[in-house]
Amino acid sequence: MSDTIPLKKPTNFIRNQINTDLDSGLHSSVITRFPPEPNGYLHIGHAKSICINFGTAKDYDGWCNLRFDDTNPAKEDIEYVNSIKKDIKWLGFDWNGEVKYSSSYFNIFYKCAEELISKGLAYVCFLSADETREYRGTLKQPGKNSPDRDSGIEHNQTLFKKMKEGEFIEGECVLRAKIDMSSSFMCMRDPTLYRIRFETHHQTNDDWCIYPMYDFAHCLGDAIEGVTHSLCTLEFQDNRRIYDWLLEHLDEFKKTDRPHQYEFSRLNLEYTTTSKRKLKLLVDSNHVSGWNDPRMPTISGLRRRGYTPASIRDFSERVGVSKVNSLTDVSILEGSIRDDLNAIAPRSMAVINPIKLVIENYPSGKLESLKAAIHPQNEGMGEREIFFGRELYIDKEDFVEVAPNNKYKRLAINKEVRLRNAYVIKATHFETDEEGQVKTIYCSYDSDTLGKNPSDGRKVKGVIHFVESSKAISAEFRIYDRLFLDPNPAKFDDLSSTLNPNSLKTKYGFAEPNLSQAKPEMVYQFEREGYFCRDSESEGLVLNKTVGLRDTWNQ
Repeated sequence: MSDTIPLKKPTNFIRNQINTDLDSGLHSSVITRFPPEPNGYLHIGHAKSICINFGTAKDYDGWCNLRFDDTNPAKEDIEYVNSIKKDIKWLGFDWNGEVKYSSSYFNIFYKCAEELISKGLAYVCFLSADETREYRGTLKQPGKNSPDRDSGIEHNQTLFKKMKEGEFIEGECVLRAKIDMSSSFMCMRDPTLYRIRFETHHQTNDDWCIYPMYDFAHCLGDAIEGVTHSLCTLEFQDNRRIYDWLLEHLDEFKKTDRPHQYEFSRLNLEYTTTSKRKLKLLVDSNHVSGWNDPRMPTISGLRRRGYTPASIRDFSERVGVSKVNSLTDVSILEGSIRDDLNAIAPRSMAVINPIKLVIENYPSGKLESLKAAIHPQNEGMGEREIFFGRELYIDKEDFVEVAPNNKYKRLAINKEVRLRNAYVIKATHFETDEEGQVKTIYCSYDSDTLGKNPSDGRKVKGVIHFVESSKAISAEFRIYDRLFLDPNPAKFDDLSSTLNPNSLKTKYGFAEPNLSQAKPEMVYQFEREGYFCRDSESEGLVLNKTVGLRDTWNQ
């Protein structure tokens, strides 16, 4: 491992390549870039790419540019630009200098296209979309040359200028590179470089009516900015040939230290889709409430659900960098957030399925103020005030009439349990409603057991949580589960066929009064229930379940 890599950082093929380039003197610094298209919100797959691009540059004391690939105004919006910048900052990264846009280089791109035309390496093609597909051939059969392929240089220069001046309608013609229609790589069969779009651009307004394709703009943007290592996902592996061909045929960028593209595996996560197109369909079809729905794998959805920047960065480290696509176990992501929240989340109690409990031998009207640790493993976080009185709420699942066996550790008639941070109680009888469901549980308490075991030496094994009724605050609990039933929803053309009908359950219960001070996106660990954060989009106390205390999906 090169001594340029900080200790404790795992090596991978990207770092090995960087080490080679630095040691050989090909590059003296590391410059990367993150080039999102502003046509949707970033998701967990983008988060991995952000961590790789920004993180790698940072580790080598280099820098990473944020450059928006804004070459298709029909699908882009300033809303997405703003959300992307917010997500990157939230993840803990910052870009070098000002935000960059491919649209800032449109004049340079245009001149590069003119250079290719002047060298006989690009031509204006009038084939329709269907004809272009027909002429392209198949994986087993070579393509056919366009009738316009051998038109003269001056003729193509004139036509391209007319394209720029808006003299052709959308779809009437495109500018194509003249490479090889018999290439075994489909992407090299005279790929399109420019197409016509009469759309108002969010940065350039109506200055242009022709827009470069991604493959053309991407490599030129990298070269203009002096990017040394262009890191992207494996679906662009074949397109690296276009990347190299273009830079090698343009005089200004044909240099030994020009950018080179390196591909790593895309993040494919179980029970999740990271297709931006399919995520947009979920939003547009109202299967979710929006891009930041807590069930969505978007960064904004994960943030709203209670995921932390540190947990997502840790997840990216755990997944690692490879050249092999695979389906990542979602428990790895959930493990990252559990580990982070276990260390930092304040503790509290909430009753999600409440049932009333009355302590008959506790004085009426008395209310005790008790102390409980905010975090039992971190005394520095201090203590919180909880309350105890005659009437409490406990969870319905914590009571049965008859204990099923000697190992049962919750409340049953004539069985004792401890209330967390309070007293030992024993259930004596209960009332039911008209449907025979338990409505109220009646108990007695041992007043000499606050913070200590019964004096006569009897053993009390179980501990249950509670909330005192007069101080309890009402809360809405949103219990989220995986959005899809199949671990690989990408194989479904229609995602609605594998949507989990129980991906969201809403319950109404009670929480400790200190939760009234919870800030949006603040996460708490609730006794035995899991981690919950205050929703950032709702009025009142709405708590989103981030993750359970342990993985129970396969249990």
